[in-house]
Amino acid sequence: MSRLGIVVGASAFDAYHHDDATQTFRFAADCAEEAGDWHLRAKTYSFLARQAVWIGAPDDGLTYAEKGLVRADRLSATEQAMLHTARARAFGKMGNVRDTMAAVGAADEAFARARPAEEAPWMAYYDEAQHNGDTAHALFDLAILAGQDPGRAARRFGTAVKGHTDAYKRSRAISRTKLASLIMAKGDPRQAAALGHEALDEVGRLTSRRAADDLRQLGRFAAKHQTVQEALGLRDRIAATVSA
Repeated sequence: MSRLGIVVGASAFDAYHHDDATQTFRFAADCAEEAGDWHLRAKTYSFLARQAVWIGAPDDGLTYAEKGLVRADRLSATEQAMLHTARARAFGKMGNVRDTMAAVGAADEAFARARPAEEAPWMAYYDEAQHNGDTAHALFDLAILAGQDPGRAARRFGTAVKGHTDAYKRSRAISRTKLASLIMAKGDPRQAAALGHEALDEVGRLTSRRAADDLRQLGRFAAKHQTVQEALGLRDRIAATVSA
């Protein structure tokens, strides 16, 4: 029941039925606790944390991530990395530099101890590419909200884009889009426009509302470069794509 709840909740999350998603994830967490399955419990709280961060409630997200880390000794290294990354993303949305960096460091340390062969089947997605992409999101927010070095996030997004296989096209497309946004906001808008078109080539074939929202953010950053034709061309293509 817990695994079913995770699947249903994740589908509701991606469809932006957030109340339904939260209720379903909480049900999944309760089932996992009743069954004494600490691994499924960790996964459900990871989803709750990420959803809360996504809808603009990072403090709730941090609480969920911390709940997931209760009795961390019973969790695998990869599960610990996943939850520390959720903490980092919550702190990043708050613009809290010190705690974000500490959480990223804890996630990196845990992931370095990962033993993929020992993981539950539902954790197979959390590989090096996923870890880099997830931590990069937290560092992205520090670069945008707190004026921190964008290079940290850029390097991790780059690793994610290169590492994601076709089995994880959406994750690859989202990392590519966020990398383009980062460079558009903090670097060379012409380079960012080229990356943005590559992201559009991939995202345009997806139906994810979260991916579309990331494209809209890229479009807003591009619109700030009124004298750069490449950026304005990307903005126009994004507008046509997300309204189609």
